[in-house]
Amino acid sequence: MKRSEYNRIVRGQAGNLFGYALKFLRNDEDAKDIVQDVFEKLWMHRKNVEFVKAKSWMFTTAHNAMINFSSRKGRIVLSDEIGIYEKPKLKVNTFESNQVVDRAVGILPPVQKSVILLRDLEGYSYKEIAEILNLSDSQVKVYLFRARKKIKKQLKGMVELV
Repeated sequence: MKRSEYNRIVRGQAGNLFGYALKFLRNDEDAKDIVQDVFEKLWMHRKNVEFVKAKSWMFTTAHNAMINFSSRKGRIVLSDEIGIYEKPKLKVNTFESNQVVDRAVGILPPVQKSVILLRDLEGYSYKEIAEILNLSDSQVKVYLFRARKKIKKQLKGMVELV
């Protein structure tokens, strides 16, 4: 990949990559760090990455980095995170609908979270998601179905609390 191609792919995908990382990690600074790391790795591997496959390569690298980051963070900060796993106590009109959906997406397993964010937020096709996450098209559909089912169940449970 040439320098001009690198600059073009970075400019073209920076927003999408950051949005994906932000929705996955739910932390602005962590998302920026992941995106920066992906761009650095792309530059270091520019001779091995074809321009036409750079987008997929970046999202795959970001996905793997976020999985690693989440598991490291989970091991490091356990005592502060215990409250997250308790059932949330909701009051009427406490959360706006986006916050409720974000919370429901936030509890999904990493692969399901990635699939639903890439499909519903970023608008990628099943084939593109399969390529990014190294899954088959049918696995993407199954993970998406299960993720949506879990979110629906969570939202139904939250509505019942109100």
